[in-house]
Amino acid sequence: MDSSLCTVGVVLGGVAPEHEVSIISALQAAAALDRERYRPVPLYVAKDGTWYTGDALLEVDTYRDMDRLREQATPVALHPGGYGTLRVVEVPPESRWQRMRHAPLRHDIDVMLLGLHGGPGEDGSMQGLCETMGVPYTGSGVLGSAIGMDKGLSKQLCQQADIPVVDFVVLRDGTWAHHEEEQLTRCIDTLGLPLIVKPTRCGSSIGIARADTRAELNAAIEDAFRYDSKVIVEEAVSDLREINCSVLGTPTDATPSVLEEPVPSAEEDVLSFQDKYMRESDSNTGGSKTGGPEGMAALDRIIPAELDDATAASIQEMAVQIFQLFECAGIARIDFMMDRTTGTVYFNEINTIPGSFSFYLWEPSGIPFDELMHRTIQAAQQRFTADRGRIRTYDVNLLSERSLSGLKGSKS
Repeated sequence: MDSSLCTVGVVLGGVAPEHEVSIISALQAAAALDRERYRPVPLYVAKDGTWYTGDALLEVDTYRDMDRLREQATPVALHPGGYGTLRVVEVPPESRWQRMRHAPLRHDIDVMLLGLHGGPGEDGSMQGLCETMGVPYTGSGVLGSAIGMDKGLSKQLCQQADIPVVDFVVLRDGTWAHHEEEQLTRCIDTLGLPLIVKPTRCGSSIGIARADTRAELNAAIEDAFRYDSKVIVEEAVSDLREINCSVLGTPTDATPSVLEEPVPSAEEDVLSFQDKYMRESDSNTGGSKTGGPEGMAALDRIIPAELDDATAASIQEMAVQIFQLFECAGIARIDFMMDRTTGTVYFNEINTIPGSFSFYLWEPSGIPFDELMHRTIQAAQQRFTADRGRIRTYDVNLLSERSLSGLKGSKS
């Protein structure tokens, strides 16, 4: 094993509805890593929360049979490995402990490449685990990840910064249950019809629906509550264009990509999960260039979006503003809605770990996928070094005998 290579823990899967989407994105990223710089170690989080590793987990075919995967893969546990590393250690089943004739498999991870989508992987939880374990990780920190994951809080924050958003109402399951008619009336009286309903903390268009009637609104809200305890109901833009922009960088130095316009299927007014991940690609990007599954690259899209220069520049500027407002880092994708009739642009949502890492937006921006991953990993390591250069402990033992007596005195 070449010790000069940076060992990258590629985290994929996760306990979230976007489990399979995460696998696609992370395998694309792993395939794009420059093997002269990086050694990828897959860290697969199964749907039951168990962590696994093994070379086979870098191949998409492995995930076609989950029972076989569990037999072939190695369960692991995480241990802090000292300054700037995370130790991943094999945890064999109890029946194998006595039969093991080798030391448990072990990897020392130099940086975590987070490829999780939705749920505990993108909402700051995994980022908090990395912070606690003391290992560099890609993407945004705990704050930006947590706020970015919540569509309601994201819109509220943008409102305060005078960034346009459509009118919306946030519902909680505790106030919805047994008050459905009252809440339906509130939504319709406040926002009118038609409306768009979404779980606040899901991505990949999971649980999203358009409601043109009160009955459809009720059904859409009930369905969205299957995925989240909070639901956002918002005005539907009548003549909608969706425009997306990826941003790469830090809260102080960020660069926008070219813009894209995703194209929904003829049957849908809004992009669905099937549009994003289960359609053949006819897009200008030509699909995945990694030899793996296409993921978000399978979506039909126009790149660059057909906009005049002034409008495109304004959206790119707004994307960078939002990226920095949320204190994001690494790669994010900011999604906008445009009213085709009025030209008004609204912030829709931010994806702090975007599908396929938005490589299809960076390649036409002049940054190939391998370089995109390299810059992302470098940024993670630089941020870690800068943060660890600040005072993190205070060299006073409050539990010494003298300090304890002082504390007692202050109490009395």
